[in-house]
This record gives sequence, structure tokens and C-alpha cells, in this order.
Amino acid sequence: MAKSIKNGSKRTIKGKPCVYYDGYWIRRYEQDQDTLADKKRTIDQLTRRVFHHVEAGINAPGYLLDKIEAIYLEETDPAKKRVKGAMLAGASLNRGRDILTRIVELEESGVKIETDNELFHMCGECFTNALKLGKHIKLANGEEGLDELWGEPFKVFSLPMEDFFRSRYIKVAQTMSQIDQITDVIKSIAKFMPVLKPVKPILMELCESAKLACETLRSDPEIFEVWPRYVSAREAYESFNPDTPEDLSEEEYFKYQCASVLIREGGNLLTELSTVRVPMPKSVKNFIDKSEILLLL
Repeated sequence: MAKSIKNGSKRTIKGKPCVYYDGYWIRRYEQDQDTLADKKRTIDQLTRRVFHHVEAGINAPGYLLDKIEAIYLEETDPAKKRVKGAMLAGASLNRGRDILTRIVELEESGVKIETDNELFHMCGECFTNALKLGKHIKLANGEEGLDELWGEPFKVFSLPMEDFFRSRYIKVAQTMSQIDQITDVIKSIAKFMPVLKPVKPILMELCESAKLACETLRSDPEIFEVWPRYVSAREAYESFNPDTPEDLSEEEYFKYQCASVLIREGGNLLTELSTVRVPMPKSVKNFIDKSEILLLL
């Protein structure tokens, strides 16, 4: 059935407006118009989100851009230059937002700013430089996914809003797919060790609530139902700690310990995916590879 459904198809399912992409019906939101004011509002939201997930200290104000750039260019120590480059990326992103804010304010005052205006050129240059400098930034959790997050403000500035929203739904679908993959692997690990089987209902609740958290905007009133469900499911999973069987052989005990570690690691990965809401193919593949080794023992 899924093969006959076209990407972008819309449907209301149990009262929830949804859009279909790559095998998943995802909560659908009314698309912003392609005005500068709408772009600015979306960029502001995405910028707050990305600064929340990246390492601390790089949310440098735009008015310090020139000073930070000079400091960055003078630095010779590779480790310090990396951090200063990350700060410069933050300042570039904020400078682009500052310029876009002024352009929107001028337009709201009746002053039309053409796209070939120098302000537009400076704004685009700031977003482009921020994107290039993103290579210096690390995510706060040390995992992957930065390229997806950091590039979103630039996409909003450079693409029609329809194209940006399409790309977001595709990323959510990819993230949901990886949540399901991790869940299936954890189920196989639990089946491999009977003492771990009670984790299955706890795991399934975490899986379903994680996908709901992934698709729901934090500004949506539905989040007040979705987020508590997800957090309580995550805490229940983290609290899962079965008693170690006493009659295990040395080999069985080793397998049990490895399985327990992987179940914990898989839960952490589910949490990262649902929070960052972008695919993490390297991390998922690494987890699956380690799990396959265990299952072959």
C-alpha cells in the first residue's frame, strides 16, 4: 500500500493533519508564505534551535563579527583556531539575521528593498560564510547531525519556503526510519537474552513517543501532551535494570553484559534522534554493526 502513496500526499488521520514522505505519515503544519517576514521568523526559530544543540560559547553577537574574524585569522594554535572559527560561524549567522531583521523592518515601513540591493548581498554573504565555517563547530552531545542542523537557516534564506518544508519532512521521515531501525535491533538483542525481554513494551512506548516528539514542533500546543509522554517513556527505559541471573556461565555473563550495554546505547541513540530530529546514519550504522557482532556470538 505504501508504494502506491505519493510523497507529499496529505491526509487527516485520527484528527491529525498529516503529510506522507518515504513510508511515514508525518504531522503536517501550515506552510509559511514566501515573504521575507516569514523567512525571518523561520530563520529565528531555526537559529535558536541550532544554538541549543551545538557546543556552548559560540552564539557570538553579530556586531562583533569583524573583531572575531581578526582574532580568528591571527590564531595559530589549531585547537584554539577551531573554537574561534566556531565563534566566527555563530557571529556570521547572527549578523545575517541582524541584516535580515533590518530589511524586514524597512519593508514593513513601506521601503521596498530589491534583491540586488547591497543589504541583500551582505545578508547572503553572512549566511554563506556561516555555512562554510560550520566545519569548526561541534554538537553539544558530540554526535553527528551538525551539517543538517547548521545548514537549515541558509536553506530558508536561499530556497523557496515550499522546498524548505519538503526537505524538513524528508528529514523527519528519515529520522523516524532510523528510530524504527534502532528499535528493531534492540528487540533482537532482548530476544537474544531472555532476561532482557521485559524491556520490549518499554522500548515500544519509547519508540512511538520518540517519533511523535520528532514530528511535533515545540511551538505546537500538542507538545504539552507529546513531550511528557516522551520524557516519561525515556525515563522508564533508562530505569530498566533487570537483576543479573546468578546461574550464568562466564561466556553467558559476558554476552549479558554486552547486551545490556548495547540496550543502553540504543536508548541513548533513540533519544538523540528524537531530540535533534535529523538522521544520524554513521551513528546508527555503528550501533547496528556492534549489535550484529553480538548476535553472532
